[in-house]
Amino acid sequence: MVTVAIAAVSVTGYAQRPPVGNAIRQFVTVDQPVVALTHARVIDGTGAPARSDQTVILRDGLIAAAGPAASTPVPGGATVIDLTGKTLMPGMVMVHEHLYYPTGPGVYGQLGESFVRLYLAGGVTTMRTGGNVNGFMDINMKRQIEAGSKAGPAIDATAPYLNGPNTFIQMRALKGPDDARRQVNYWADEGATSFKAYMQITRADLGAAIDEAHKRGIKVTGHLCSVTYAEAADLGIDNLEHAFLAATDFVPTKRPDACPGQSQGQQTIAALDENGEPFKALVRKLIAKKVTLTTTPTVFETFTPGRPMPPGLDVLVTPLREQFEQGYARTAKNTQSIYATLFPKAMKLDLAFARAGGTLVAGTDPTGGGGVIPGFSNQRTIELLVEAGFTLPEAVRIVTLNGAEYLGRGAAVGSIAAGKQADLVVIAGDPTTAIGDVRKVETVFKQGIGFDRARLIASVSGRVGIW
Repeated sequence: MVTVAIAAVSVTGYAQRPPVGNAIRQFVTVDQPVVALTHARVIDGTGAPARSDQTVILRDGLIAAAGPAASTPVPGGATVIDLTGKTLMPGMVMVHEHLYYPTGPGVYGQLGESFVRLYLAGGVTTMRTGGNVNGFMDINMKRQIEAGSKAGPAIDATAPYLNGPNTFIQMRALKGPDDARRQVNYWADEGATSFKAYMQITRADLGAAIDEAHKRGIKVTGHLCSVTYAEAADLGIDNLEHAFLAATDFVPTKRPDACPGQSQGQQTIAALDENGEPFKALVRKLIAKKVTLTTTPTVFETFTPGRPMPPGLDVLVTPLREQFEQGYARTAKNTQSIYATLFPKAMKLDLAFARAGGTLVAGTDPTGGGGVIPGFSNQRTIELLVEAGFTLPEAVRIVTLNGAEYLGRGAAVGSIAAGKQADLVVIAGDPTTAIGDVRKVETVFKQGIGFDRARLIASVSGRVGIW
């Protein structure tokens, strides 16, 4: 790697030195204008193999230089942090996250305050909220983080779900294409930067929403059912959630604009041959239409018998932790669960899509029956991608640069390179030899400000579920 020394670089639209308000200073351990991270093992987010004994220079919130320690001089007066034996990777850019969590049957509690701290503690420096059931929390949290009054990742804020008639008490039903257009414009005017369609939307409403959002330069994703992936691709959708696990393209009894039911879709995906022509034809269409897929293995792992207990449960309030543990015990006994087949098949389909040239991004989706804990689950995502057959550098690229490029932020974040924003994760270990070391996050740099993982987690531990 060629060392590039830059005295002062700027990235349009990104503050070089973010404000550090009094409310977040308690979590900050590094706040100097020039910092030298020396002798690190670097996984740079591009998919390239890890490089040893590297030095990365941070200046005014940006990466001023990066290269071999022997040829990358440390500026005079810099704060030097020796990372010998440690690993440096880009801050994660995750695109299916939420600021809510299941607190009861069909009810989601708004946990923005604790969740943004946990995401940051886990190494997430940029995130898209994949739909919200509150309205303004995501938008307001985004603004407060930008102002330096709250500790958390940069947020791409998704508006409330775009859906048809449904059973969710916290979700509105659209009344037709004109209403879909009004909904898009209202939330775009309020500051939403992303839209998500949901399972009961019609093709007409989805098409209208996509058209209106694209006029505003905003992308649309979807967790679909009533609309097939092929239909959505033809309508111009940008992104599809849960990779192929929400696809109903292969249900033989599928009726137009009608969701055939989750179980029917799952059965067809569980039986799908990743080497068969039906699957390959859909993959070709998605790639041709430039549709990105979001894989969310952590939420589906919690439905699958025989899988390990998810990490991070200790941060929950006791009732929520016990609620999940009881559900986990029931899942473990369900030997007939379709997820025993579906979960490993989903991993194969993710890999096949990527190997065919499709763009895969990732998120964790802390919904379902609980147990998907922000930050902890983001680290687990890397482990599961490696289990699926991706190399570690490929997995890191999926959770960093791929997400950044999808969000239109690839020039600024998502990889370690001179001129980019100093969003970095320090890992106290070597995940290239022990993948579990991805959980050993020590410090998270966001725009050159170093946040202490332990302090962030301690500030919410045992209280997640209250706020």
